[in-house]
Amino acid sequence: MRMDGLFNSTVDLLGKSIDLRAKNQNLIASNIANVETPNFVPKSLAFEDELQGALKSSQRGGSTPAITHSRHIQIRKSGAGGGLQSVSGKVIETPAKTPGKDGNAVELENEMGKMTENQVMFNASVQMLSKKFEGLRTAIREGK
Repeated sequence: MRMDGLFNSTVDLLGKSIDLRAKNQNLIASNIANVETPNFVPKSLAFEDELQGALKSSQRGGSTPAITHSRHIQIRKSGAGGGLQSVSGKVIETPAKTPGKDGNAVELENEMGKMTENQVMFNASVQMLSKKFEGLRTAIREGK
């Protein structure tokens, strides 16, 4: 059961960011696993611009109005793209500038750097989400 409006957009944004970073981590791990596969072209998930666009759209009122009664007619505002939940990212090929003799375009050092950066961003998102829920827990307990 979705509870739209219970949390602000920060919680939705962090949750979506965590999902997308997990998908990107899988792609990077696949790239590393195929470092010796002939003619392999590495891939990554591009989602930052799409995520920012969805966030800006929802801040401008591009989200669907709340349904407060079972007999209300569901409508969409014009130009609404579905908000944060519709962001899925785009898998793009990221070949090395100089592929190996076997056609493999994976640069191990580059992929390890991407993996580290993605992991740091994933951990930061998890920590921020955890702090948000910790604040809610404190509010529910009335500071006790």
